[in-house]
Amino acid sequence: MAVQTAESTTTPDAPAPAGAVDLGPAAALSCRECDHRVPLGPVFACEECFGPLEIAYDFSAYDTEELRARIEAGPANIWRYAPLLPVPADVADKPNINPGWTKLVKADNLARELGVTGGLYVKDDSGNPTHSFKDRVVAQAIEAARAFGFTTLSCSSTGNLAGAVGAAAARAGFRSCVFIPHDLEQGKVVMAAVYGGELVGIQGNYDDVNRFCSELIGDPAGEGWGFVNVNLRPYYAEGSKTLAYEICEQLGWRLPDQIVVPIASGSQLTKIDKGLQELIRLGLVEDKPYRIFGAQAEGCSPVSTAYKAGHDVVRPQKPDTIAKSLAIGNPADGPYVLDIARRTGGAVEDVSDEQVVDAIKLLARTEGIFAETAGGVTVGVTKKLIENGVLDPSLTTVVLNTGDGLKTLDAVAGTGLTATIRPNLDSFREAGLA
Repeated sequence: MAVQTAESTTTPDAPAPAGAVDLGPAAALSCRECDHRVPLGPVFACEECFGPLEIAYDFSAYDTEELRARIEAGPANIWRYAPLLPVPADVADKPNINPGWTKLVKADNLARELGVTGGLYVKDDSGNPTHSFKDRVVAQAIEAARAFGFTTLSCSSTGNLAGAVGAAAARAGFRSCVFIPHDLEQGKVVMAAVYGGELVGIQGNYDDVNRFCSELIGDPAGEGWGFVNVNLRPYYAEGSKTLAYEICEQLGWRLPDQIVVPIASGSQLTKIDKGLQELIRLGLVEDKPYRIFGAQAEGCSPVSTAYKAGHDVVRPQKPDTIAKSLAIGNPADGPYVLDIARRTGGAVEDVSDEQVVDAIKLLARTEGIFAETAGGVTVGVTKKLIENGVLDPSLTTVVLNTGDGLKTLDAVAGTGLTATIRPNLDSFREAGLA
């Protein structure tokens, strides 16, 4: 069966220039607000209305069963989905960190604790090369950086992205220079610095860092720099779609009923929804309702606050939470998250730092998965949504863990030895361990 998506046609007044760049099925950049199209390039805002640009594709030549077979025969990483991504056909042969195809863990022990009967899964992205989902988006950005001739890879980061950029740049032969808030968790600082690129601390929070990077892009000092989450953002963001693709393929080419996604900028949640919609249009999964839930920390919950108040505008907040990887007080995709949560019948909820820590320990105790604080947010929100009767425990539910707990050890620093004993059996028994 030949298939065509809603994104598959280009308007006659703004086609992608033939032969300009080789980014596979990517046809143009399209504004999310006004649908204005421009040729593929390192731009991220619409020249007509200043709305965000995203990739529009031409999938019109694909046959569903041939595409499914091609995917299933592909490598065990995100490049199995190269026909659906803005990358050249030979992407798997290029030097890249090749993330993806991480475990979808059937979390039966956690399900019993939470009272979930319909099947509970944890998509554990801590198995990526730098132990977070950011490897997916950076792998995409690297290919765009190659296509546009950039020599330096950069970003503003709350930690995980800095490490992913450092690793990917080292592997691909790019210079890297990344910018982070000066007070990040030490584990993330070390992991970002070890790859040999330049790591710069900015006095301020993530939003201050991001503003600085936007200024640098417009300055001659930023010439030749590809900022993965700014001027390469339309390409970078597409990496999050691979989470949706993998979840559905790992479920036997079917949609989950419910999925719980952490919110920082909100881009991951919006692109997961885009990925699910593409699979439906391509005929790779059966079309049925699904619900998407967003998860935030109480100390940085601008989207959750807007959702609960019934607002369409997301008011910025000053972050104050242990979940620093989610501490973006002015999330760029916040309004789109609200739209998706409402359209799918989901919700956006938040949990306190104490609940985040409890959820980290709960996931570790039940499933042997040590999540970073963002994973504690998603598990904690899942628990809260079930208790409040918002999330249906009888439906198949997928919860995202986006990073490794070894990066955020401070959050569970009070956890330690059960007992200290002398090296003999009497001491062992006296401690109540027998």
